[in-house]
Amino acid sequence: QVQLVESGGGLVQAGGSLRLSCAASGRTFSSYTMGWFRQAPGKEREFVAAIRWSGGSTYYANSLKGRFTISRDSAKNTVALQMNSLKPEDTAVYYCAAARAIGYYGPSEYSSYDYWGQGTQVTVSS
Repeated sequence: QVQLVESGGGLVQAGGSLRLSCAASGRTFSSYTMGWFRQAPGKEREFVAAIRWSGGSTYYANSLKGRFTISRDSAKNTVALQMNSLKPEDTAVYYCAAARAIGYYGPSEYSSYDYWGQGTQVTVSS
């Protein structure tokens, strides 16, 4: 049974940093793509970043490039999202997701992912 457990969320002031972590268990993820999405109140879930476990290719939402960095630690089976220069508009619940195979619409597509974590709240105060 696949489990994705996010941690690292919290309250931070604008301009600060947070590092989210996603602990993955239940199978071998070497062929998976791991993603981070976020959902703010009243808004749709949106793509943040993704990484292919094998090879480490990364993908980012254009609006977040340069501030957010995704990485994976194969030894620990974790995926991290480093978030810098945070803004109040980054406030959202952040979700970790795992995709067995990325389909036609690519790693930014919500429906490409098979497994989801419960989410971790990130609140950025102004």
